Amino acid sequence: MNKVNLLPHREEKRKARRQQFFALAGLLVVLAGVIWFVGFTAINGYIGAQQETNDYLEKEIGVLKKQIDEISSLKVQTDALLARKQVIESLQGNRAETLTLFDELIRRVPDGVRIVSLTQDNQKIDLVGESLSEARVSTLIRALEESPLLERAVPIEIRATTAAGGNALFSFQLTVMITRQTVDAGAGKKGGPSAAKGKP
Repeated sequence: MNKVNLLPHREEKRKARRQQFFALAGLLVVLAGVIWFVGFTAINGYIGAQQETNDYLEKEIGVLKKQIDEISSLKVQTDALLARKQVIESLQGNRAETLTLFDELIRRVPDGVRIVSLTQDNQKIDLVGESLSEARVSTLIRALEESPLLERAVPIEIRATTAAGGNALFSFQLTVMITRQTVDAGAGKKGGPSAAKGKP
């Protein structure tokens, strides 16, 4: 009976298994490398896209900041123009009020009374004058109280003096408040009560 030597056959099978193992290991290494490359490329692409988005957002934010600064500058200019407009309107109103006030004072000052000086501080008016009698000063105070443009006439000082010709004279100082009525309303009220009382 002949014997068959199986050693070469077994050696070839082991060699084939080793070759398969190395081939599989190499394939796994290549596959892992491919997966890593694909993942790395995808992550880099995502990072690049995100960076582009960030750059775009930063650029737009810069544009918005510039626009906000321009809007703020325009607001400051608008506020300044509005303030100037209010000042001009106030001056125009004060000019009309001053004319009305002087007209009212002329109408309210009785005969025998002379206004020497007039100063105004906002709504308060200080009057300094001379009168032929103390009663005429009282008449002036009552006339100012009856005015639709004036109120709270308060005497500060009434002092007897002597005029240059030796006649008796009364120097007085009083304060009166402006009611801040409109020119039209003041003119309407002024005409009504004054006409009824027969004031000049």
